[in-house]
Amino acid sequence: MESAQRIVLITGSARGIGAETARVLAARGDHVIVNYREKRKRAVALAEEIADAGGSASTAGADISDAASAHALIEGIATEFGRLDVLVLNASGGLERGAGPDYALALNRDAQVRLVRLALPQMSAGGRIVFVTSHQAHFHGRKPVPADYLPIAASKRAGEDALRAMIPELAEHGIDLVVVSGDMIDGTTIVLLLERRDPEAVAARKEHGELPTIREFATAVAQATGETVESGHTVYVGGVDYLDAEGLPVGAGGS
Repeated sequence: MESAQRIVLITGSARGIGAETARVLAARGDHVIVNYREKRKRAVALAEEIADAGGSASTAGADISDAASAHALIEGIATEFGRLDVLVLNASGGLERGAGPDYALALNRDAQVRLVRLALPQMSAGGRIVFVTSHQAHFHGRKPVPADYLPIAASKRAGEDALRAMIPELAEHGIDLVVVSGDMIDGTTIVLLLERRDPEAVAARKEHGELPTIREFATAVAQATGETVESGHTVYVGGVDYLDAEGLPVGAGGS
């Protein structure tokens, strides 16, 4: 592996947005670590697909909501690669069947903060952390949210707030945080689950225009891992009703 090649960990990347982000970054020359919780076969198939296309990838199974598993994930990366250059916080959840009442917050806030703290000692100045979220979470408290999505919106907003509170600490290590927020993304598991529970909520979003595709959103996430922006910057994808003519939050003038 070339020493100049970035080492990128993407949580929850065996499928969907995470998998597509891995494809985009690998095509640009990064080594991507495909993290999965249960979908090992999908993760291995993705890594092989990337290798067949001339890219570089490996897999790492871990449940980031479990402290011991998250610790083992980062320790494994440190042992194998000696460093981590980019951490993409893509894994999220809360609508899964049988999920407990505290699961959304444990995954979307607590696990994100814990993983950043574990990863920070392995990251050098110039590194980047990217938090992947949705408009309905990012704008929680300012825009209405479908009732079935509320636990995710509230917990992911809490996760974003907790990570933003860490920006001074990250800055001491020379690490930037970038948030990528998107409208409902067409074809993702979360939208499919929500559509089963509340089809009118998804239909209402589509009234504002076509939903961004997985490829479009993943490309924005990949771009956020390297573009020169101020720490704490938010990238917005889709959702014209959330943004003004300049692509900024309505009435905000910033992130």
